[in-house]
This record gives sequence, C-alpha cells and structure tokens, in this order.
Amino acid sequence: MIQDFFKEVLLIHTPKAEIIRTQPVGGGCINNAAKLVTTNQSYFIKWNSISEKEMFEKEKEGLSFLSEQKEIQIPEVLGDGQLDNKTYLLLEWIEGGLSSADFWNDFGRSLAKLHKYHSNTFGLSYDNYIGRLKQSNKQHQDWASFFIQERLEPQIRLASNKNLIDPNLHISFERLFQRLEDIVPNEKPALIHGDLWSGNFLTSEESKPVLIDPAVHFGHRETELSFTQLFGGFDTKFYQSYNEEYPLENGFEERIDIHNLYPLLVHVNLFGNSYLSGINQTLKRF
Repeated sequence: MIQDFFKEVLLIHTPKAEIIRTQPVGGGCINNAAKLVTTNQSYFIKWNSISEKEMFEKEKEGLSFLSEQKEIQIPEVLGDGQLDNKTYLLLEWIEGGLSSADFWNDFGRSLAKLHKYHSNTFGLSYDNYIGRLKQSNKQHQDWASFFIQERLEPQIRLASNKNLIDPNLHISFERLFQRLEDIVPNEKPALIHGDLWSGNFLTSEESKPVLIDPAVHFGHRETELSFTQLFGGFDTKFYQSYNEEYPLENGFEERIDIHNLYPLLVHVNLFGNSYLSGINQTLKRF
C-alpha cells in the first residue's frame, strides 16, 4: 500500500508528523510524486524504483549546493533513502502563488547573482543527471572542450546507438566543433542550474522564484539563458534585469541556437527524433 510507504518515510524523517491526506502531483514524466499534508506541515515526495537511487542522490546534492549560495529559493531537502523496493526524495512543500509585478525582475537578478559564483574549471566534482539521462561533469579548463566532450559527444553517441541520427550529422557536428572557440566568447565557469525551463521553477506563495530539478554544474552562463528560451522563453523583464545585474557579451542572441544543441539532443534521446529538425537547422546555419 502506497499510504503505508508514505507513513514509513515520514516516520524516518519527521516522526511527529501524521498524515491528514495525500494527493498526486503531476508535471513529471520520470518519477511518481505526491503532496503529503500532515499535522505539522506539508511535504513533497517523489519516488521511483531502486534502480533510480543514484538519480535522487545527485538531485539532493544539487539542490543542497544551490541552496548554500542563498541567492534564490530552493526547496529544503528533508531526506532520501530506500524503502519497500522504492527509492525516494522528501522535500518541503512549496505552496504556489501568483506572480507579482516584480517577480520576473527578481528572478532575473537572483539568477544573475547565482551565476557570479565561479570555479576555475568547467564541470563539477561529480556527475549527475539531466532528466533521467546521466550527465558527465568531467572538469575542463576551457568551455569548448567541456561542451564538446561532456555534453554533445555523449548525446550524439547515445542517439547513434539508438539509430536516431544519420551518420552525416556527425560530419556537420565535427565541422561545428572546429569553430566553437571562435563563435562563443570565453567566460569564467559560472554556477548554473543546468536544466532551467518553465517546468523547473515554481512561484511561491510570496511570489518568489523557486528552483527545482537541477542539473547543477559550472558551465557557460549563456547556456542557462539559452535554455530558458527553448520552449517559449521567459518574460522580457527577466532578461532585462539579468543583463542589468550581470551583462551578457554582445551577440548573445546569435549564439542561443548553439547552446541549445545540447538540450535538443537530450530531447532526441528521451523523446525521439522529432527534435532533430532544430538541430539540423542550427548545424546548417553555422
């Protein structure tokens, strides 16, 4: 019984909490999720099979790392573990609210401040996930080699193994690889969420942005801003306030499609070759 599973999880992490009611939470295509309303507060729980244990462990690390910077709200991680042939992640419940007039300005400034946390190398000390796909964060001194070797090439290999892409696409990518350093300006490695689109942030009851489901690493901040525009984009106030806090190099708009090759390849591997048209258009352009 799933209710017994919930009770056992709460007994481990919040022993004084008694469940009043539970309700399913939608929006994800990988894990099961629910809201647990208890006698002391509400919680968010997501769970999957034991085989997905590492995915939750890396998500926990990513959320905790972002939270440590104190620049933008992150749900508090209350626990994770294995129980009854399931693996789970327990978080505080973020009650949703409406966007105020200042929401997008606050969001843009907060993200820009997060991006000001720098590292000496691109990548991270551990690998993690983007969606349910493993994401290599092997560290590199320069962005182009990181983007090619740890982002694009693993996804190209995976798509090739699934027979999702034509061998000719490899040739086009190789040509692009030779030009990357000339196209994208050099910047310090910035701490980024790594999977930022409209489905991976919440608006809190206090009308503040809250980041969820990260694929954290130190990357090129243009990659983050590009990803936000992949599926419709954010409000223009978001980009204006970001640029006021941490100005982007000239010509960013022309480079968006380059950065979005990675999430498009991820979507090819997760959902099929309908996302190839955007990749082909970008490769032809560059």
